[in-house]
Amino acid sequence: MNEFSIVQIVSLVGFLVLALSALASHRLDWGKAIRMGLIWSAIFVGVVLLFSIVGPEG
Repeated sequence: MNEFSIVQIVSLVGFLVLALSALASHRLDWGKAIRMGLIWSAIFVGVVLLFSIVGPEG
């Protein structure tokens, strides 16, 4: 582990704290938050699959 990987880990933890605090500020229940997360994950997976099918072959 070098100093750059430590900086990346610290920044990722910071981003996670910011995201969780934003979620907590909206006072969403856990069921709705998990459902929204699954919907966004499905959207991103769908876009990645679409680009992998349509994109140029490497």
